Amino acid sequence: MTSFNLMILAAGYGKRMKKLTYTKPKPLLKINNKELLRHNIDFFIDLGCKKIVINIHYLHDQIKNFIAEYYSDIEIKLTYESTLLNTGGGIKNALSFFGDKNFLVTNADILWKEENKKDILNFIHNYQEIETCKLLLSQDTNFRGLKKSTGDFKLEDRLVKRWEKNDPHLYYTGLQIINPNIFYLIEESSFSINKLWDLLIANENLQGKILDSNIVHIGDINAFNEFKND
Repeated sequence: MTSFNLMILAAGYGKRMKKLTYTKPKPLLKINNKELLRHNIDFFIDLGCKKIVINIHYLHDQIKNFIAEYYSDIEIKLTYESTLLNTGGGIKNALSFFGDKNFLVTNADILWKEENKKDILNFIHNYQEIETCKLLLSQDTNFRGLKKSTGDFKLEDRLVKRWEKNDPHLYYTGLQIINPNIFYLIEESSFSINKLWDLLIANENLQGKILDSNIVHIGDINAFNEFKND
């Protein structure tokens, strides 16, 4: 089994969850009586993950206490952001914990399931050979939960490009492989990962792969209510 390290993005406010996140951080909301964060951690540990970094900000003490209570035997590092660094900045802030090796990054609000395991194993096969970044994408028909009326990307010869009108709808699944060297492209400490992706797209350096299984994005309160007992 492939061994890898992982970062889980869990610092946001989860405002699209409305009242559900007034007093609880989104990663600790329960789907089928199990926290989203627990779904993520258990899923990737089962696939061979050895070390996990989780960035935190909003109601961070609750996540800190959750990890201490349930995962004291797993190597999990929490990186607290006193000011939100956005997706790209949050990853850049955690680079010291990964060294010079490639690692995976996932969004905390993706509900990974047993049916996704084969796709993920295929995606991370030889992941250390990735020289920049590689995104796991989903076709519209396989993407459930919150999604936009426009696509995120298109894929041409395994290279990712931005979606344009009339292109098939491809969505980002929330999982990527990152080579830490790409962060030398951006000097800022706070920025969206989209900025980095666009630099790579301009240089035809952003790779992608489409998964075959269904994927669920718990992106807002409607998706939560639809899948909370899934």
